[in-house]
Amino acid sequence: MSYDESAVYQPEDLRLLGEVLDEVVQSLPPNLRTSANRVAIARNILACALTGERDPGVLRRAALMHSTGAAAA
Repeated sequence: MSYDESAVYQPEDLRLLGEVLDEVVQSLPPNLRTSANRVAIARNILACALTGERDPGVLRRAALMHSTGAAAA
């Protein structure tokens, strides 16, 4: 999944995306709550949101799609 660094989001969208990011990071075991994993999760959320998705459940699932490999390292 990729994301567009030039994408523009409305304030309510940013609030939702931030809440999803915080929830996903907090759901990880403490040893996996690293800066690198947080960045990877944020990128996955942004890539999903770029498609127009705003369902928190879908965003949460997308957040972990490709992060598990990095998280396990």
